[in-house]
Amino acid sequence: MSLSSKEYFIRETGKSIKRNGIMSFASVSTVAVSLLVLGLFLLMYLNTDNLAKYLEGQVEMTVYLEDTATGEEVAEMREKLKKMEGVVQVTEVTKAMAMERFKNRLGDQATLLKALGKDNPFPFSFEVQVDRPERIKALVSQVEHWPKVETAKFGQEVVEHLFALTKVMRIGGAVLIVFLCFATLFIIINTIRLTVFARRREVVIMKYVGATDWFIRWPFLLEGMTLGLGGGIIACAVVDLIYVSLSGRLHTTFAFFPVLPSWPTLLYADIFILACGTLIGALGSYLSLKKFLRV
Repeated sequence: MSLSSKEYFIRETGKSIKRNGIMSFASVSTVAVSLLVLGLFLLMYLNTDNLAKYLEGQVEMTVYLEDTATGEEVAEMREKLKKMEGVVQVTEVTKAMAMERFKNRLGDQATLLKALGKDNPFPFSFEVQVDRPERIKALVSQVEHWPKVETAKFGQEVVEHLFALTKVMRIGGAVLIVFLCFATLFIIINTIRLTVFARRREVVIMKYVGATDWFIRWPFLLEGMTLGLGGGIIACAVVDLIYVSLSGRLHTTFAFFPVLPSWPTLLYADIFILACGTLIGALGSYLSLKKFLRV
């Protein structure tokens, strides 16, 4: 492609957008709304996936020791747990710490513990965090048979329900994003098709005078990419504004909720939206023009 051809295509693209101002505005608006919905659902999916990872990260194994375990046996067991495959952190919970936690849970009813006197019924324990929650069950089956281990627990029913929930969240989110991508493509193709249809005579005349398919196609492709990019920029601005506002409110109202930070989350989302807008605009123009080139 020569330099003069490139200049011609760019010049024709600009002229076409200005000449068909109403259709161009309609196309950009449609693209912006479609990509806005897609972008918001993408951020929702990313935060849902982050929430799933956070919940899975809270799954841990608790190893309760017998009261007869000596200091050396406790230290040996701690090192043994740390060396197990998949274990990322081992936290000691002494009898005094366990009692204090229980008091905090009781709140105003902590005075009931006075009946125990100086007795502390809570055992010494280890809280074990792993890199993948799927390892928990296998680790428990090993550890519960160790000497001086009274029992090892991980809340099997809760973990299994959690795995099922996070799986549904991830698969459902991914399916929804794919569906929205196709829906956005369908809407944009039909919008750009109206623009191409309005200029069908121009295409036919250029075809009759000997212009090649790609010579005719390039200005339309550039126009579609420009309109798609313009809609993407508008969508990015609105998506960023909404996300910053909502994430700020969530942090204020629900400090414990694991919301992804604006940076670099919005950067990745914006790149995705702009790429989708540009590519879908080009693809929409290509598919819409295909019919009119068959002369």
